[in-house]
Amino acid sequence: MRIENSFIPVRGVGEATERKLWRAGVTHWDEFDPSVVGPTTADRIESFIAEAAPHLDDGDARFFDREFPSAERWRLYENFRDDACFFDIETTGLDHHRDRVTTVSFHRADETTTLVQGDDLTAGAIREQVADASLLVTFNGKRFDAPFLEESFDLTLDQPHLDLLYTCKKLGLSGGLKAIEREVGIDRDRPDLSGRDAVRLWREYERGDESALETLVSYNRDDTVNLERLADTVSSALHREVFESACADQA
Repeated sequence: MRIENSFIPVRGVGEATERKLWRAGVTHWDEFDPSVVGPTTADRIESFIAEAAPHLDDGDARFFDREFPSAERWRLYENFRDDACFFDIETTGLDHHRDRVTTVSFHRADETTTLVQGDDLTAGAIREQVADASLLVTFNGKRFDAPFLEESFDLTLDQPHLDLLYTCKKLGLSGGLKAIEREVGIDRDRPDLSGRDAVRLWREYERGDESALETLVSYNRDDTVNLERLADTVSSALHREVFESACADQA
C-alpha cells in the first residue's frame, strides 16, 4: 500500500471514512471525488493532497511520519523502502546504562555492513550508515536498539522509524523476531541461536575465540537481513487486509 492511496492523515477522516472512499472507487489521491464525503471533509482532503503531493515528490518521509497516525505509519514503507536502513544490535545485556553494544548490522540496497566493538564500531561509522536513510526499520528498535545506540554513542536517530514489532501486532503476530519469522515462513541459517547466545559468543570472543565472533556476526546479520523480508511480508499482508479487501467491496 502506498501513501497516495491513503486519506487517513486528514483531520476528521478515520478508518470508516477512508474505506467509504475506497469502496466508492476513490483509491488514489488523483481520483478524489468531493461528492463522496461532506463539503468540510472534502475541503480538508483537497487541502491535504495539495500540501502533501510536493512532499511526496521530494521524498520527504519526515512529513508523512508527522502526518500519519502512529498505527498507520507502516504505509510509508512501500514508498520509502528503497531508501530504508534496516538495523539490529547485539549487546552484553539489556541495560543501556551499564551494558555495551558488541555488534551492529545495517542492511541497505541489498548490502549488509556489520560494525564490531573495538574495531570499527564508532559514532561516526553509525552516523555514516544511517545518514541519508529516509526510513529506519527495526524490530523492537524504538524501545531497545535505537535508545541503546543513542545512549552508548551520544547519537540522535531522528529519522522516521518503522518498528516491525508493532506492525506485526496489527496482523495478530506476537512474540520475538524469530518466532514471528517461523510463523510467516522466513528461514535462517542458525535458528538455534538466541540473544543469550549472542552474549555468550561475545564473551568467548573476548577470551580469544575468533570463531565465536564470526558466529556472532553471522547471527547479527541474519537478524538484520531478515528485517527486510519481514517488512515486505507484513506490509503486503496489511495491504491485502486493509486496502484490497475494501476495494473488493466496491459498489
